[in-house]
Amino acid sequence: MDPKLQLDPHTDADVGLLHKMGYAQELSRRMNGFSNFAISFSVICILSGGITAFQLAFSAAGGASVGLGWPLGAMFALIVAISMSQIASSFPTAGGLYHWGSILGGKRWGWLCAWINLIGLIFVIAAINFGTYDPFFKTIIAPMFGVDPGTLNWWHQTAFLSLLTLSQAFLNARGIRIASKITDLSGYLIFVVTIVLVASLLIYSPVPIDLHRLTTFTNFTGSEGSAWPHQATPFAFMSGLLLVTYTITGFDASAHTSEETHDAARNVPRGIIGSVFWSAVFGYLMVCAFVLVMPDLTAAMKQGTGFFQAILAPIPKTLRVVLELLMFFINYVCGLAAIMSTSRMVYAFARDGGLPGSRLLRKVNPAHKTPGPAIWTCAMLAILVTLYGDAFSVLSAGSAVFLYISYAMPVGSGMLAEGRTWTEKGPFQLGVWSKPCALLALIGALVLAYVGIQPPNEKVLYVLVGFLVALLIIWYGFGVRNSFKGPPVLDTNEKSRRTREIEPGIDQSA
Repeated sequence: MDPKLQLDPHTDADVGLLHKMGYAQELSRRMNGFSNFAISFSVICILSGGITAFQLAFSAAGGASVGLGWPLGAMFALIVAISMSQIASSFPTAGGLYHWGSILGGKRWGWLCAWINLIGLIFVIAAINFGTYDPFFKTIIAPMFGVDPGTLNWWHQTAFLSLLTLSQAFLNARGIRIASKITDLSGYLIFVVTIVLVASLLIYSPVPIDLHRLTTFTNFTGSEGSAWPHQATPFAFMSGLLLVTYTITGFDASAHTSEETHDAARNVPRGIIGSVFWSAVFGYLMVCAFVLVMPDLTAAMKQGTGFFQAILAPIPKTLRVVLELLMFFINYVCGLAAIMSTSRMVYAFARDGGLPGSRLLRKVNPAHKTPGPAIWTCAMLAILVTLYGDAFSVLSAGSAVFLYISYAMPVGSGMLAEGRTWTEKGPFQLGVWSKPCALLALIGALVLAYVGIQPPNEKVLYVLVGFLVALLIIWYGFGVRNSFKGPPVLDTNEKSRRTREIEPGIDQSA
């Protein structure tokens, strides 16, 4: 073990590195490498976004938006993930993006990055749970119990979303042991259910398999049932990338749970890259299967999210019901994992005084070693944003835009800081490919963010611009630039003293 990291005989390298950055080990470090992978894999959850957002691609440029658009968008997402992983290996702390932005680009840059990432994460929780309600609960599960989906109104929706989100917060608050076991299970189930789903769709397909569907451009924009106003085919194809942009996002969850992961400098990069890679591969198989088994492409486009229930119909009832119930559970865990990720971001940002009520939001429950106030705050904010009537389209696009911008910010500042102020890297390094990869990641992140603000989601652009203006006013007009100190910049002795004031009595085995 590096003696620079081992501050005393009882401190391992993970805690030593955390001390070196000026923070105490307040959270319980119980997650192994698979658990760290599973948290991001569960937030991405191809069985959530890959289904609920499928029509965003298919109703754009038809089968080509899926067959060609998914691998293109996934390639950009993977490049972003690789660049983020190198930074995560150097700075494995909760709240990852906030710290990366602050350390590599200055406290103002980190403060802006934190807020943009936080809004994106809140949108992610809300969009995931909204998708769990419709189509999974409203269209698929409710009829199993004799409930007519047409009788469910806004009040039913709000009550369901509130109960769902609060139950996810409760499980999170009970400890990382419970939450990580559930996300571990979900990680395995996503692989298994996706394989069984794809095989079942192809085996019981009512039409011959025609692979040409996956490369055929059919401009559905402007048609009845399309999610998009009329666009020229190249722009329609670009709009369709929102499927993969929304689905393969949230992989910063691995970074946000760094302080709860063993050997974080190695396992966090593996978690980020692995979750994106396997989501891209299995997600591609799934969405391609959707296109291949549709009896009528135009009719399926007009069905909206109802297309999924239609293509499931040929599968034997017992198998179909089992798949539907498992997918409902996986979508539930997707929201639970998103709350876990977001709450760690809130905790880390509050720890440095970056949020209103930071003194409360940075508190850790002494029994469960979880940031309870941060967890419940995230849940309440997610419930509030689902009250907006046109929730899913705005939330899904908004989460993609805000998150990919927050991903681009530390990647860009890291590219400029590398070799200058950033000279000490972690175990995962890109070597000579570091800056070229960062440049490609910047381009990819901005392209994917651009896709999310296209009509009819231009409201997201208005929210983004308004939010940035408000943040700049707060930074310069309310004295935040003077009061906010950012991550601790202390000498080694002061950092050691500060961490030991907090850590006595913390039981890391809890």
